[in-house]
Parts: sequence; C-alpha cells; structure tokens
Amino acid sequence: MTTLADTLTRPASLDEIRTELRRRHRLEDNKALEEILHAAKLTDAQRRQTEQQARSWIEEIRRETKTRIGGTADFLQEFKLSTVEGVALLCVAEALLRIPDAPTADDLIKDKLANIDWAAHDKRTGTLFANASVWGLMLTGSLLKEDEKKGLFAGVKSLVSRAGQPVIRTAVKQAMGLLGDQFVLGRNIGEALENGAHQQQKNGYRLSYDMLGEGARTREDAARYFKAYEDAIVAIGKSIESKGGDIWDAPGISVKLSAIHPRFTESQRAQCLPELVDKLTTLAQAAAKAHIPLTVDAEESERLELWLDVVAAVLTSPVCDTWAGFGVAVQAYQKRAPQILDYLATLCRQGQRRMMVRLVKGAYWDSEVKRAQMGGMSDYPVYTRKMATDASYLACARRLFAEAGRIYPAFGSHNAYTLASILAIAPAGAKFEVQRLQGMGAELHDQLVKQGIPSRIYAPVGGHQDLLAYLVRRILENGANSSFVQRLRDPDVPVAALLHDPEVELMSFAARRNSAIPLPADIFRLEGRKNSSGVDLDALNVTAPLLTEIAKFPLPAAVPDATLEQVDAALAKAVAAQPLWADLGVNERAKVLEKAADLIEANRSEFIALIGQEAGRVIKNAVSEVREAVDLCRYYAICARRDMQPVALPGYTGERNELMLVPRGIVAAISPWNFPLAIFVGQIAAALLAGNAVMAKPAEQTPRIAKRCVGLLHQAGVPEGVLALLPGKGEVVGAKLVSDARVNCVVFTGSTEVGRIINQQLSLRPGPIIPLIAETGGLNAMIVDSTALPEQVCDDVLLSAFDSAGQRCSSLRVLFVQDDIADKVIHMITGALADLRVGNPLLLETDIGPVIDVEAKQQLDAHLARMQVEGKILYAGKAPEAGTFMAPHVVEISHLGLLQREAFGPILHIIRWQRDELDAVVKSIIESGYGLTGGIHSRREGFVRELAARLPIGNLYINRNIVGAIPGVQPFGGEGLSGTGPKAGGPHYVRRFTNERVVTTDTTAAGGNASLLMLAD
Repeated sequence: MTTLADTLTRPASLDEIRTELRRRHRLEDNKALEEILHAAKLTDAQRRQTEQQARSWIEEIRRETKTRIGGTADFLQEFKLSTVEGVALLCVAEALLRIPDAPTADDLIKDKLANIDWAAHDKRTGTLFANASVWGLMLTGSLLKEDEKKGLFAGVKSLVSRAGQPVIRTAVKQAMGLLGDQFVLGRNIGEALENGAHQQQKNGYRLSYDMLGEGARTREDAARYFKAYEDAIVAIGKSIESKGGDIWDAPGISVKLSAIHPRFTESQRAQCLPELVDKLTTLAQAAAKAHIPLTVDAEESERLELWLDVVAAVLTSPVCDTWAGFGVAVQAYQKRAPQILDYLATLCRQGQRRMMVRLVKGAYWDSEVKRAQMGGMSDYPVYTRKMATDASYLACARRLFAEAGRIYPAFGSHNAYTLASILAIAPAGAKFEVQRLQGMGAELHDQLVKQGIPSRIYAPVGGHQDLLAYLVRRILENGANSSFVQRLRDPDVPVAALLHDPEVELMSFAARRNSAIPLPADIFRLEGRKNSSGVDLDALNVTAPLLTEIAKFPLPAAVPDATLEQVDAALAKAVAAQPLWADLGVNERAKVLEKAADLIEANRSEFIALIGQEAGRVIKNAVSEVREAVDLCRYYAICARRDMQPVALPGYTGERNELMLVPRGIVAAISPWNFPLAIFVGQIAAALLAGNAVMAKPAEQTPRIAKRCVGLLHQAGVPEGVLALLPGKGEVVGAKLVSDARVNCVVFTGSTEVGRIINQQLSLRPGPIIPLIAETGGLNAMIVDSTALPEQVCDDVLLSAFDSAGQRCSSLRVLFVQDDIADKVIHMITGALADLRVGNPLLLETDIGPVIDVEAKQQLDAHLARMQVEGKILYAGKAPEAGTFMAPHVVEISHLGLLQREAFGPILHIIRWQRDELDAVVKSIIESGYGLTGGIHSRREGFVRELAARLPIGNLYINRNIVGAIPGVQPFGGEGLSGTGPKAGGPHYVRRFTNERVVTTDTTAAGGNASLLMLAD
C-alpha cells in the first residue's frame, strides 16, 4: 500500500502534529475553544478598529442599496428560507432545470408554486429584479389555481392547459436559470473567462474557476471532471497576457479530489491515494506550466487525513520546487483547523515551499452534525456554535499571518465583522487577499476592493444540469435568517446587531457548547436512553487498533445442535423459572437488559470478528449490527418500564378499574442468519423485559454468535432457566418448540415460506390460540420519477440493494425508474458498481462480503440463469471464485410479475415506467402481496403523498436509502406477506409479548360508598 512515507520524509514534528490533529478531531467544544481563544482575542484597539470599519461598510452598503437595481440579494431578502415561499422556490430551483419531460416539470411547478400568495410580496419589493420575479410568480400562481378550479373556463379546455402551462414552464425555467446564473460565471470555461475578464477589468477582482461537479460516482465521471480541469487550466493559462509577476495575481482554478476519484474514502486508501496523487500532480504540473494557481478544495471531515496525505505528497513533489501556486482550502469550523495549518506550514518550512491557504468557515456544518449523530461518535468534528467557528477563524488567521513568506493567506468570508477583524490583526505590510462566492457578498467585497485589498471570486463553471448541489448549498448558506448576507440588507436589523466579537460573545454563555445540539450519545436523552456508540472507521488511529483487536478472535469451535431431550429439559426449567423472573419486577429486569447492552458494547470487537467470520458481514455492517443490538436492549427497557405499570381506567364512583400487562409465559424466539446478533437479541430482550422465559433458536448458520450473546445475557443477570440457547435445524428444534403446549408465544424472523409453515403448525395445535409475531420477506421497491436527482438515487440504490451483499430483509429488489431518466440512472449505477470490492469481509476495503452459504449461492445463480432468458442482464460484476462470493448484478425486467419471491442477494431488478403507467406500477406492487420496505425519489410533494397513501408498505422512505432502520426512530416491520407486526424497535413491540388483564374492584362492597360523602355540599 502506498502511503505518505513513500513520498516524503516525516520527522517527529510532523508526526506530533498529526497526533495532535487526531486528538482534537472530536474534542469537547469547551476544551477545543480554551486552546484557541487567546489567539482569537482582539485587543481593545483592534476591537474599536474592527467595529468602526465594519460599521462603515454596512452603512455604505445600505445607502447604496436604496438606489441600486436589485439582484440575487434582493431576491433572497424577499423570499427567506424561513418562509413557505422561500422553501418552495428553493425546491423548484433545485429540480426544475434538469427535469427532461415537460409534463413532470409542469407538475413540479404546480406542486410548489400554485398555493402561495405571491401578491403579498408585490407591495413590499422595491427593486427591479425582485419585482419582476414577483410579477411572474404571481401570474404563475394565479393561472395554476384557475387551472385547478376550472371555473373560468368551464366547457372548454383551460387556457392554462392549451397555452398557459408551456408559457409558465418556460418563464419559470428562465427565472430559475437567471437565478442560477447569479451563482455560476459561465456554462463553459470560454464563457466564464469572458465574464471573468469583465469582472477583473470593471471591478478589479481576481478569479478562481471551479468546474461544477460535487463528486464522481463512476470512473467515467472522474475522467470527465479531470478532463474539464485540464482543459480549463490550459484555457486560463492562454487568457493571461503576461506570464510574469506574482502568481497570485493570476486567475486560478479550484479542484475537488472527490470529483476526480469515485472512491475518495479512507477505506479505499490503498487504491485511491496513489491514483489521486498522480492525478493531482498532473494537474499541478499543468497549472505550473500555465503560470496559474491551483487550490484543492476542502471536503467532509472524514476525508481529512487522506486529503492531507494527497496534498502533502504533491506539495513536497518536484512540481512545487519552483512553482508557488499550489494552495488548499481549510475549514475553520473543524476543531482540527489550527493543526491542519501547522502541518502545512511545517511541510513548507522543511521543503522550502510556498503555498496559498484559503481560510473558510465551512459549508457542510449541518451534514457534519447529522453524520456524527447517526454514527454514534463521541463528539462532533465541528463547533456547535457559530460564534465558536468565528473565533476559530480569527485564531487560524493569526496562525496564517505568522507564516508570512511560506503561506499566502486568502480569507473567504461574506461577514463584515470577520473581514474587518482580519484587517485589524494583519501585520503591517502583510500580503493577503479576501475571497467571496460568485453571486454572494459583492456589496461588501466592493468596499474592500475600493480600499486596495485584493479580492478573488470563487466562480463555478458549468451547465445547469451540474448546478444542483452547488446552488442548493449556496442558497442555504446565504439565504438562512442567521446569515450575515441575509441580515445585511434588512433595514429592520440594527447595525449593532451585525457587529459581534465572537470571543466576547462566547464569554456570555455559561457553556460554549450549544445545549440545543446534544452530544451524539445523548440524542435520545428525552427518552431516558443512551445512543449506542459507534466506531469512526475513517480515522486511522481508530481503525488500525480495531483491526488488530479483531484479529485476536479466531472462529470458535462449532456449536452442537440441541437434542430433543435438551429442548424438553429447557422447557421444563423455564416453566419453573419464569414466575420468579416475572416477580422480579420490570425495573429490575430493565436493569439486567441495560447491563447486557453495556456488555455487548464492551465486547464489540469480538462480535465484529464473529459476525464477519460466521455471517460474512463486512466490518461497517458488523459495527452497525452491534449498535442495533445495544439500541434494542436499551429502547425496549424504556418501553417496558413505561408499559408494564398498572394503568387506572375511568369508571363509576365507588369502583376502581386497573389495566395491567402480564407475561405470556414461555416465548420461542426463532431468528435469522442475516442479522445474527441484532434480531436475535431484539427478540429475546423484548420477551424477557415483558417477564417471559425465552427458548432462543438461532439460525443454523450462525450459532456461535448466538452462544456468545446468550453468555453475556446470563452474565448480565438473566437466569439460565429463563433463557436457553437451543441451536439446531428448524424442522427439528424449531418444529418441537412450535408444537409444544408449554410455549405461549412464537416470535419469528425469516422467509415468508417458513413463516407460513409456522403459522399452519400453530393453527393445528390443541389448546389455546397463541400469537405469532412474524417479520418476513419483501419484494422491496423504489419508485423514481424524473424530478429525482440521479446522483442521490445512485448513492441510495447502491446502499439499499448491495449493502450486506443484498442480504437484508429490507434490501432493494426492484427499482422502478421513469423512462425519461432511466438511461442516465442505470449508467450511473452500473458505473459505480464497477468500483465496489467483493471479498474478505474482515478487510476494511471490502464493500460486499460472501452470501451466507452454498445453498444461497446456488439459488441466486439459478435466478440469474432464469433472468438471462426472461430479462436482460445490464451489469455482471466480478467476485472471487473460491467460497460463496456473489458478484453484484443489475437486471432489467419488463414487469414485477416475473418475480414471485425475493432473490436474497446482490441482485437489483430495474423496471422502466412511462408517466401514464404509474397506476400500473402501484397495482403491481400491491398485487405482489409484499409490504415490507419501499422508497420514493421525487421532488413533488403531491406525488409522494399520493403514493404513500396508496402503497401498503410498512416502512416507506422518501429521498433516501431504504435500509438501516434505527430502533425508536424507524420502527421496522411489514404488512401482508411481509409480516404480522407490531414493528420491531417500535413502541408497541414489548406489549405483544404480554397478556392484558383488567381488575375491577367495587369499593362500596363494605356496605356503602364513603367517597361520595366527600363530594356532598
């Protein structure tokens, strides 16, 4: 594996900085701030200078605003993202320009714009741009409403139907195109250079061109983006009249590493590091030849260390011996930002290099917070208060100024106080520049340019089809109410309210952490439970020890099947032990299961090894499964404490009525191999918490995991007689349990066919009718219309269909994609599949492990053989020949009727549908009889609501993947052939393991009702 050590010598100081960088990654906010606040502190003189300068700019901007023809800022000012109108316009802008079919575009316009009172904005707007937009929107809304009423055009085709819709569509597309043009300098590099030259000549700005593309999904995408960068570098170089002078006076280019490699992730380090170094070096050489600067954009925090290694390899390569144009962007909202700067400065110092650093506050704060919560991380990689980011920004600025001669600082900001602070702390004669986004912050930066401070525009280049992700991010950043850009032009916001010293403001808070954003461990604190802890698989200092730890656990000895005599003995012990367990009380039982959750979490590495070895699950899936098992124990403990208390019911005076839940007795828990820990534990935990004894029969393929788990449950305090492990064949051990009269409830997860057999066996049993709690299979479908974003669809389909080798009961089996975008979506999915790795599940780089056994593989092979005749194989991947590895496949079929049961593996079926075939699509899903999980990708809310109402599906996911349900967040379970309910991980699950009893007491039985005397006058 190529590492940074292969390309440069790293003395101890660099290692120490990397160690410090890792320490601060998820450091608690207060501690992280304590270490940098001294550097963010302004002297009294600097504070006065900052406030005076910022106030001067703001007042000047507001004076000019009164006489200036408006632009995007006016538009955003009028339609804030806190309003229905602002959100509607954002949704339209996000989707309309890329919808290929006119009828769906019309539906989107109607969906978002028809029911809004645009006229209310007409009187408030005072600038040409906003007024013209309002008039167009007002007309659009009125026509669309009349189209719905059909009142004015009764008896004839609506004007809108005949002429209005095309006119409206064209007008709105043009309006959204104009909005997009505010943020994009040109549709191609030639147009961008022409517009950029105008900016340079008229306004004195520098430019950094960015080829639009938020991330490559395929090798083809990456090659296209790389070629676009190469061509742009050549074109920019040709546009420069003189090759002399300071390189930072020249226009430059910004490069995203995620755009030039489809697997820019830590798990794929061995593959992508050398490839990225080679590609970035090639681009750097081209930029050096063209005598222009090149800046590597910052990306998500989990990519930082890999990003640093790529950057370091290029910075220390021969291309930077004489060329000083290499640069990077650093995000101040990351707690590691100061150490990133230290690392870069040390590289420059040791290699006699010069570089530029663009300091920004960061554009992905919301997603950083969400990912940390979902991952169960110890803390956030970013600050939870905006003012903390502002303080970090100033501290980083001082670090940059301290590296004069090695680092050329560029300060990206649209905030007047921040930029005024930079001027205040800048050493005399310091060389630096400021930067802004195309379409944002122009009024403020015009003020700086007038003062002779160089300003560079970060200028995206690309067609509207590539605009989406960038446009949404920019509008969200600058259209939110808390944004300085948004408040700058609002006359109702006092100037003083825009002048905040972050260091002073932070001192006003008792806690510098934002209490409204709990730690990831505490996101369920209102329920009284702790979130399970995760593993940061993108952190080298975490994964290396984890892999070492996993290697310590060889596969244990085989677990013998239970004999029928052992099953009988276990049942006899359970009959005796269950009443004592029930008498223990729900609070004590809950403590035992919470202790079990802690023990499972403490033995995570062993379970990861076991799940990988016995069930073939890759490391990230094994981590998730351990977390799910822990979450289920803790969540069900909360549910049991709540539900197992007597409830007083209303009634007559003189009578007391109580409802109580009591255990059923003995529960047979029959679990599957595809979630050998989480489902196994979840069934047992719910039954135990309700006061039952449990006979646990794990899947034949995964008894070792079950044995270790039962051992920990016993260690936590579950009596051996109350919980018995009974491994063996379903037709032997399972059949014995189902038929035994001592079993009072059966809980089963597995195939629909086996579920039906169990149900039939129970119906033939003499004695009481007992409940079957079943979760079975599904022909899980996702419906995608032409408003969906293909890149998002691709990401979600890959995860839904191929994660866990397609061996989840929730896995995507059928993708219904509107024909208008089908070719593009299919091409993207198959291209992305080509880079997924099939192999050893205990290697971090593996994406898809083996299917569970030879029989499963044979069934999948037989299904593919049939599909070669009845369908069309669009993609067939590669897999190791030895073992039970199954290559991922994509198959196009004509209709859902070709699938009578699920193909439980990494096979995705695709069905194209025309706009007028939606009813047939819905009908086919309903007639399949399955109703476990499903998905919809669309930007049309009405379309989504209609489908959600019509589809009998237990778990329906909108604009996201359809796997990975979280206990207490997405209770999981289906309908029809997919299960009986209640949902696992839901608020009603524990109750199903109980009987309801009501006790009614006549309090007048002693001869009278004394309580009535208390009510007498």
